[in-house]
Amino acid sequence: MKKGLKSILKYGFLVCTMALFVTSCSSDDGSVFDSPLPGDETGDDDEEEVATLVFNEADPSNNVISASASGEVGTAVPGRIIFTSDATTQRRMYITQNVSGGGDMPFNNFQLGDTELTKALKADGSIDLDGATKKEIDFTFSLPVPDIDNGSIVYSFWTTTGKGDFRDFSKRLALGVGTITVTVGTGANPAAEVRDFTNIKLFAPAADGTTESFFSLLNEEVYRINEGPAFRAFWDFGYYFGASGVSDGENASFASTATFDASFGFPVEGLQPRMDEDDVENETLNEAFFAISSLDAAGFDGVVLSGDLENIAKSNSQKITNLEVGDVIEFVDNYGKKGLIKITEIEAGFNTNDFIVFDVKIQP
Repeated sequence: MKKGLKSILKYGFLVCTMALFVTSCSSDDGSVFDSPLPGDETGDDDEEEVATLVFNEADPSNNVISASASGEVGTAVPGRIIFTSDATTQRRMYITQNVSGGGDMPFNNFQLGDTELTKALKADGSIDLDGATKKEIDFTFSLPVPDIDNGSIVYSFWTTTGKGDFRDFSKRLALGVGTITVTVGTGANPAAEVRDFTNIKLFAPAADGTTESFFSLLNEEVYRINEGPAFRAFWDFGYYFGASGVSDGENASFASTATFDASFGFPVEGLQPRMDEDDVENETLNEAFFAISSLDAAGFDGVVLSGDLENIAKSNSQKITNLEVGDVIEFVDNYGKKGLIKITEIEAGFNTNDFIVFDVKIQP
């Protein structure tokens, strides 16, 4: 099986230049391949210069933390990552892609031809480093150039000592963060537009954590609470209806992940980190701060640019209650990004088939 994957990877690199290529990585269950494939090195003097990032923990004097390349739409450019640690063990690599200033998004396009290299990734989408690669990393990636007229595509790379966070470079950072910027045309980005999500549906939480009650502003996904530690860093806020110990109820409500248990008042299995999880003492849950907006539904619909949200002020409340259809809510997330939520539908009740539906606009 291991030999077969190597053959597939080598063939995939030759036939699919648009796919992201990594020369060495491993799976949650063990190493997929423990050493670079023959021919993966980029030391041929006759080859075109490759944008290369270098981090050396023992001797940082020659570190290269940024590199650049020019790209053409529909092609890919090579990028080389050399991370060498001394005392620090590198366990994961995180990669984000930022297209035309639209915001850093997780990048894990590990598909070569018809083969998806899912075994190369941890559950959260980071690259699982194994074997010798925990100390010495020398990967060459093929970085795709999306369809834009002018602008930049910024790829960020960093390694961690454990489970990191795509939105927080500093979380368990191993060596440092490097960027490769690919420019298209003039390289000038257009004015940043808001990211826009519609028809997000969350259900009232079940005690066993089996309902889709949490939402991620990172990837627009809803999550079951019992999906556990791999995805907690993605969760920004959750939904509940009513609260324990509140005589008149709080009805439809949002609460940040960090305060959800306290706000809801009922224990929900899978929300809090368990003591048997890796590095549990350093685990954190996302905060989010809410307030009712002065905008109505039409005002929400009129928000187009990121700058339209700059006037939102961070409140002191990590929950908002008694929501009704048509309400527009201002929020600031754990990472300082500002946004709006518009409530479009509520199926009132605390049963697991009761729900809330809403739209979101957030800064990139």
